[in-house]
Amino acid sequence: MSFFVYILASRRNGTLYLGMTDHLARRVWEHQSGAVPGFTTKYGVKTLVWYELHESRETAFQRERQLKKWNRAWKIQLIERRNPTWRDLADELV
Repeated sequence: MSFFVYILASRRNGTLYLGMTDHLARRVWEHQSGAVPGFTTKYGVKTLVWYELHESRETAFQRERQLKKWNRAWKIQLIERRNPTWRDLADELV
């Protein structure tokens, strides 16, 4: 089983949300459709701008905790290294 750490954004340089899941396509759909009320629905955070694959729940959890401690500028740099145009990566998901 694979696990993912991911970042959603409301727009380029907008509000960011960092999470972890074992089913990225389903979780992104939940955020984008507003199926689960909360932070992402309230602030319109729907665009998948970065994600990372992990082989275990533990390593994904550790990475999520590490990234949540990062300042905003570091997170933006992380996104822009892989996705400089902030396009929605949800289209890549199967």
